[in-house]
Amino acid sequence: MRAVVGLGNPGPEYAATRHNLGFWVLNRLLSHGKWRGQRFPWGEVFQHGEALLLRPLTFMNLSGQAVAELLRLFPLSAQDLLVVYDDVDLPLGEVRLRPRGGAGSHRGMGSVLSALGTEDVPRIRVGIGPPPPDQDLAEFVLSPPKAEEVPVLEQACDRAAQLAHLFLKRGLQAALDAYSRNSPAPSV
Repeated sequence: MRAVVGLGNPGPEYAATRHNLGFWVLNRLLSHGKWRGQRFPWGEVFQHGEALLLRPLTFMNLSGQAVAELLRLFPLSAQDLLVVYDDVDLPLGEVRLRPRGGAGSHRGMGSVLSALGTEDVPRIRVGIGPPPPDQDLAEFVLSPPKAEEVPVLEQACDRAAQLAHLFLKRGLQAALDAYSRNSPAPSV
């Protein structure tokens, strides 16, 4: 059993923001296959066979609470998770898959690592680029991308969803192999 966790903030006012790219990727995965959903106070869990998706409803900075609840409900370890989130430290549209690491400046990932007590958590980071010098970081991530950025981010989310799908089907090593070859993963 494996799970993809998309980080974001619940609610329609956040749906189109940069900080919700993790949810954008989950939506791509949900559009393929027959997922059975269940809603909890802390998140929405979708299951298709041995594959799980988690959309936390705890708001970004408390994402670790939802991930901890998921691990209480299902026989998963931290290494069975793939966390997908936006990253201001990566150029716009860049996708990075890593088996472990720190949270950097991302509070949602920091919450996940803190809740799990380990940095051995696979993750996909989707670059949104840094905020303009005159814009606050929180304001930047909680705002929608510019019109010209949307196609770049859509393509990055497509790539992230392909890698996440491969992770769910064949595991982390298969996703890392596809990522390192920069070859397209099988379509979602």
